[in-house]
Amino acid sequence: MIDDPLRTPSSIGHEHREVLLGVAAYAIRTTLITGRIRLPDPAAYAADLRKPGATFVTLEREGELLGCVGALHPVRPLVVDVAHNAVAAAFTDPRFPPVDADDFLHMSVKISVLSAHESLNAASYLDVVDNVRPHTDGLVVHSGNHRATLLPSVWPKVRDAASFCEHLWRKAGLVPGTWPLGTHVLRYTTEEFADNVATR
Repeated sequence: MIDDPLRTPSSIGHEHREVLLGVAAYAIRTTLITGRIRLPDPAAYAADLRKPGATFVTLEREGELLGCVGALHPVRPLVVDVAHNAVAAAFTDPRFPPVDADDFLHMSVKISVLSAHESLNAASYLDVVDNVRPHTDGLVVHSGNHRATLLPSVWPKVRDAASFCEHLWRKAGLVPGTWPLGTHVLRYTTEEFADNVATR
């Protein structure tokens, strides 16, 4: 069997998903109450949760985004990365005000665990549109000092691949349709799971 670089390192079972969602909720709750960030001790968790992992944590209230922060590369144990990004999404996403106690009681937490990246075979903007896999791929675009990513979870919010790429280019501060010298695009997949923090 040929190894797929876009497969997440291992499927995250239901028990580990529940643990990670609980970790995210607890990290936000304790920061909200104490004003201090308390990250989990990875030694207290299962081996699979101690492995380096790259995650994004997305917070929503009744479908409205409250914050979304993540890491593109695995630099921390998975359980620590989830807690770190949950707190950052709740309190330091510059696009939104910090969540408050009322937000906490009504918001949902979604965790996206990223696969390894691979280069997308593209030499032009249209190549990206033609080669991205709708509802499967997340993309990262690098161009000089410009960089942005869109998670696969964005697909239901756009019309098609052209719209997905247009949003990505605008997010990076690039003009859609252009391909500046040195532009490079990576793709990845995610394993996603979510729950309402009120159930935690």
